[in-house]
Order: sequence, then structure tokens, then C-alpha cells
Amino acid sequence: MIRPSLRLLSAAALASFLFPLYQASAQTQVPPAPANAPATPSSPGAEPSAPAPSAPTFPKPNPADFNAASPTKETVNSFLEANWGYDETRIWQVQGILKTPVDGVSKVVIFVADKAGKEKPGAFTFFVLPGDKFMIYGDDVIPFGATPFANNRAILQQRADGPYRGSADKKLELVEFADFQCPHCKEAQANMEKLATDFPNARIVYQNYPLPQHPEAANAAAYGVCVAKQGGSNAFYSFAAAVFDGQDGLATPDGATLTLNSAVTKAGLDPAKIETCAKDPATIKNVEDSVALATELHINQTPTLDVNGRPVPANAPYDVIKKIIEYQAKLDGVTQ
Repeated sequence: MIRPSLRLLSAAALASFLFPLYQASAQTQVPPAPANAPATPSSPGAEPSAPAPSAPTFPKPNPADFNAASPTKETVNSFLEANWGYDETRIWQVQGILKTPVDGVSKVVIFVADKAGKEKPGAFTFFVLPGDKFMIYGDDVIPFGATPFANNRAILQQRADGPYRGSADKKLELVEFADFQCPHCKEAQANMEKLATDFPNARIVYQNYPLPQHPEAANAAAYGVCVAKQGGSNAFYSFAAAVFDGQDGLATPDGATLTLNSAVTKAGLDPAKIETCAKDPATIKNVEDSVALATELHINQTPTLDVNGRPVPANAPYDVIKKIIEYQAKLDGVTQ
């Protein structure tokens, strides 16, 4: 779910930049031959197959289009490699790094395509801000540089304080920002369970990110904080699974009370004690701090999984998430 204060275009722009071409490529079919096409001699009665797509070619860059002092072409390529390198089907070319009328702001033009040639090469543009630490793409401000996720990784290592499973080590840290009332977050739990199995050396953290359009989400988050405080991480994950399973019950205040109390009972704790704890100002501040952390990291939708500081939709196809985690771990020198 996306925070209502941000336009859908913002999330779409960010997803199209950070996420792979497979989404479009997988849906692109080679056009069939016309129904009345003549049969080929080698296959009597069969329609001829469409010609195989050829590898894409990019126009030759014009040296005059590299007139900005920064960033360098090497930095841009390193940034793109960090974002797209896990996708072996994607190729790109830096077409220009140009000055703009704003001092220190550079315009970067990229051509991108897939190696198989199923998609025509496309161009897109982003702007790098002074200092080369951030870029603007669509409506989003995105960390930029040769290691664009390093700063967010450090922030999460210091401040992601939610319940966790897996390793106590933070070398490979997967931080899930989720909302108990978000349907997409419920769908993502199947992925999270698989990640816990496939990456036993990872530290998998749950951070509350209740969205304002979900009236019972903040209370559910507060209950989760108290369950973790009184029963530990194992109790929290039992509670969380029960809340997501009974998510429909959060649609009304009375239903939410029954759903949350039932989940607390399944976690082996006393619902009355958890309810009292959930109303404590310190508990409410804990939830607010988690939301503030998400905001600081420019996370504007749930469910988001931060992989060593790299944002990934937690409900994306599992094989893609797994590939990204393996690639990010390699970039960060983490032995899995």
C-alpha cells in the first residue's frame, strides 16, 4: 500500500527504475505469423515462425553530451551496476552527462534494453544533485553514487530495532517494513517465510509501518511491540502470523479487538496485559519512531524489504527477490 500523501506516479517511477525489465519482457510475446502465411518446405502445413529478435544496438554517444563536471561516467555506471547488475538480461549505455542551468545539477541520459532484443532500446533521464549523493527520477529523490545503498544500510544497522529472526549478525540484514492491515503485506508473508529458510545467516527484522488509511494498523503495531517486549521474537512472529491470517477482522474496531486478543493468546501471552502495554505512551512512540525511520529512508509503500539498505517490494516474485539478495550480499562482501 502507498501512503496517500504521495502520488501513484512516484511509486511507479521508483519501481520502474529500481526493478527489472523482466516485468515487461515476461509479458511480451513474439507476434505470431499471419494465419494465411504459406507453409515452409521443411515443415509442411506449419506456419513459419517469426524471426528471432536481434541483439539491441545503441546510438553512438556524442562526446559533446558529456560536458558536466560531475558525476563521472564511471560513477554512473557503478551506480547502474549496483541497481541492475543482478539482472543478466539488462544492458545499458550512458548516453550523456550534461550541464543544466542549475549550478551543480547534472542531467544524465541512459539507454537501456534487454540482451535478447525483445524490447526496443529505451531512453530515460535523471538528474544528479550537487555532491553526487542523490538523484531525482520522476517524483523521487534516490540515493546516488557508486555504493548508493551504503548510507541507508548503516542507518538500518543502527536503528532497525524490531523483532527479528535468524542471525544476530547484521552483515546481511533484511528489514521488512509492513502494516498489519495491508493486504499486500499479508501476501508477502509467504516470501518472508521462504527467505527465513533460504537465508539462515541473514538477520530478518520486522519494522512497523502502519499507514494512516488503515485505522486499526497503528493499534495492531502497538500490540506487536508489546508482544515482542513481553514474549520475545518467537512470540511476536506467532502473533504476526495470526494477525495476518485473521486480517479481515481488523476491518472494524470490535473485530480488531477480537483478532488481536486471539493472536496474543496464540502467542502464549495475556491479552489484558498486552492491551495495557499497547496504550502506554512509550509503546506508541516506538511505533512512531519506526514510521519516522521509514520516512527517513524514503520508503513510501508497504510492503518494502530493505536488503542491506536496498529497497525491494517484499511481494515481488520470490525468485527475483532471492536473486537481488544474493547479488547485494556479493556486492557487500557477505559470505552466505
